[in-house]
Amino acid sequence: VSWFRRKDYQLLTVGLSTYSSDDRFLVEHTRHLGNWALRIKNARKEDEGLYECQISTHPPQSIFIELRIVEAVAEILEAPDLHIDEGSTLRLECKLKRATESPLYVFWYHEDRMVNYDQEDGVSVSNNKLTSSILTVRNATARHGGNYTCAPANARQSSVYVHVLKGKLDYSFAFLAAKTGLHMASIFHPPPGASDPVLQGSFVAIADGMQLDEEFW
Repeated sequence: VSWFRRKDYQLLTVGLSTYSSDDRFLVEHTRHLGNWALRIKNARKEDEGLYECQISTHPPQSIFIELRIVEAVAEILEAPDLHIDEGSTLRLECKLKRATESPLYVFWYHEDRMVNYDQEDGVSVSNNKLTSSILTVRNATARHGGNYTCAPANARQSSVYVHVLKGKLDYSFAFLAAKTGLHMASIFHPPPGASDPVLQGSFVAIADGMQLDEEFW
């Protein structure tokens, strides 16, 4: 039994021997089933195309198989930005799309540090085989803010930036920024006798040369 790559008529294997200079190609033979499977390790986009399995009978018989390469990707549902309150639970879910097999591992990174096993810092990671991986951080604080990356073994990675907010002021900034997409500056005018300037504020939003005032209580 021989395997050929049709696009360049490259002889890949004959019997259990590999004739290609590319060591990613090999044959897996199951004697009692009579199977001769061509295996391509670390398949790449350029491996796509038509392959021929030829049996040395008289006359020879061939089976043609078209290989298509699908790139698996990771997607963090909360990306690209997530705002949470300090002291709340941070939960990030990473979905695997177009994956044809379960990844050997899914690593989570905070900035450039792998955090899968940071249980003392309140971090836990749970994996649902082929479909998703969930990172949870209990009682999130300011140090838990920053960039998080989900990196499966067999898929393109995905990232999200987490903002951990303190108090009402930061929440108002985040809420209005998320709603308007504008850059904002704040001016506070506390009412007479008020000790908390956040009770009344005026946001000035600058966009395309136009100034808009929005009062809130």
